[in-house]
Amino acid sequence: MSSSTSPASTCHNCNADAPGNFCSVCGQTTTLHMPSAREFLHEFVAHYVALEGKLWRTLALLLFRPGALSNEYIAGRRVRYVEPLRVYLTFSILFFAILKFSSPAVFLTVHGQQAQASAHGPRQIQENKPSPIQVSILGQTPTLPQQWQDFEQLPTAEKQKLVVDSFYHYAPYAMFCLMPLFALFLKILYLGSGRRYGEHFLFALHANAFAFIMMALMTLIPVNIIRLTLGAWLLAYLPWAMWRVYRSGKLATVCRWLVLMAAYGIAMSLAILACIAIGVMLRH
Repeated sequence: MSSSTSPASTCHNCNADAPGNFCSVCGQTTTLHMPSAREFLHEFVAHYVALEGKLWRTLALLLFRPGALSNEYIAGRRVRYVEPLRVYLTFSILFFAILKFSSPAVFLTVHGQQAQASAHGPRQIQENKPSPIQVSILGQTPTLPQQWQDFEQLPTAEKQKLVVDSFYHYAPYAMFCLMPLFALFLKILYLGSGRRYGEHFLFALHANAFAFIMMALMTLIPVNIIRLTLGAWLLAYLPWAMWRVYRSGKLATVCRWLVLMAAYGIAMSLAILACIAIGVMLRH
């Protein structure tokens, strides 16, 4: 055997003592040589098949067995599934991409301005007079008036575009920042259960990843009956998952779910408003 293919006594990766074929510290092989094209292909296919297998196992549990993926991870059976954070980030990015390119302005149209225009005519809209509430807010917050005035001076179409662009730019970050809050709500709702905060955070990632998948499918599929079915599954999924993971009574689970949805709904609404406000304030 040539020196280029014989095991090294020292790991080239971490410099630890490695007398065998593999380093006991980092796991890298000590038999080094330049791989052939066939070896490159074999390594790629093996890695892809392993990742694909993980993905399908993860999706099967995530989509069709509420709470099962979280239970598997908590029980320590983790290597066979895709990591929770990667699952969340993947489907979060996918959802917002689908939403942006499928119907970018469907739900963010400024209906209030359209209604005002139809009721009072275009002249009053062009005047852009702030309401007493706006004057009060601007009077208490000296850093906002100029940005708000600039926004008020924009034509309606440009206002709508700025709102939509602000949402798509900041909403993915805002939703991710809400995950610790979602977990905190669970922690409060299940005080005395002995669950650590990390377990609640894990459940939050899985539950919201599932929600992103369902909403992406509902955006892509135009058939109303399928959308209705997906919406019903989305509605039933979270309390079912909570019941399986936290193992409390069904009535107690439903009550906790209602409180969780109310609190998280308020937090999410405020986060979306914050995204739009940040977009307006940072507009150049």
